[in-house]
Amino acid sequence: MPRRTATMLASTLMLIALLCAGVLIPVPYAEMSPGPTVNTLGDHDGEPVLQISGHKTYPADGHLNMTTVRVTSADYRMNLVEAVYGWLAHDSKIVPHDTLYPDGKTEEQSTQENAEEFSQSQESAKVAALKELGVPVKSWVIVSTVVKGSPAEGRLHAGDVIKAVDGTAVKQPSDVAKLVTKHKPGQKVVFTVVPAKDQEAAEKAHKTATRTQDVTITTAASDDTGAKRAIVGISAGTDHTFPFTIDIKLADVGGPSAGLMFALGIYDKLTPGNLTGGRFVAGTGTIDDNGTVGPIGGIEMKTVGARSKGARYFLTPADNCAAAAKDTPSGLTLVRVKTIGDALDALKDIRSGDTAGLPTCTTKG
Repeated sequence: MPRRTATMLASTLMLIALLCAGVLIPVPYAEMSPGPTVNTLGDHDGEPVLQISGHKTYPADGHLNMTTVRVTSADYRMNLVEAVYGWLAHDSKIVPHDTLYPDGKTEEQSTQENAEEFSQSQESAKVAALKELGVPVKSWVIVSTVVKGSPAEGRLHAGDVIKAVDGTAVKQPSDVAKLVTKHKPGQKVVFTVVPAKDQEAAEKAHKTATRTQDVTITTAASDDTGAKRAIVGISAGTDHTFPFTIDIKLADVGGPSAGLMFALGIYDKLTPGNLTGGRFVAGTGTIDDNGTVGPIGGIEMKTVGARSKGARYFLTPADNCAAAAKDTPSGLTLVRVKTIGDALDALKDIRSGDTAGLPTCTTKG
């Protein structure tokens, strides 16, 4: 066999072997790609995304699209060829598997966590929108979760309203941890609570729950490697009562990143006129009860997904601006926002067509 032919044959066989190895060998990476975008002002699966009853609403045209990221499942093991293709592709991002599923978290655990975050983001979006409109919202601190096997198990329950700890009134969730950690492990702490069932009954009757009970719990030591803190094994959160009904109908979506766009959609439906002036605006960002916009993950995928659906403006959390600006899709303007107020100001400029002064993102933030 001529030497040149033998060399070509050997090279071909080597290439085939490398390709086979690339297909067969798993690598510890996962893929992120643009997910669906949904207009919060429109319908999804045949029904309005935002459904408001008990208060006057107004027609709203245009787009205020929330954006999502699609990720590979926790159990899927990407091969080397897929990883290389993803690295070279413009509309996907390859990240370490542990970035999406840290500490061996299963897909079921991740889905549950995302569902809880999504639910909380909806509540915060409602509060932020109504506060911006000057509509009063009643809020109180509750037991959000109880750790299995902790001192609080069987003593406190999710949904219990925490009125005081050791006789000191509780105003916000962070107060609970501060008051508990004043103790040493093994000492007793007294929670004054309204049981969840009594609170639920009072809400249904449109009354304020007044019956409280004291629950005494012996604290345990935290699992911290340093100084042991006193804990009881709960996390505190916030619950609200709204003066009218706001339902967000959107399935198969998780995480907190739609908060800003939900808040803007609610605001738009509760006010005359159109926030967008008929323009196609998309965006992302967490939001808290005070209307502060926080950063999210997968910003590059969300801007790509938004532009591919026709968005011309993208409301971007300030802390995501630098990353988003590194590879902005052509024809998309990234608008920097820190609060719902910033977003409303930007939308005013967008609908008027006076966009020269919009606070746009740069690679510096």
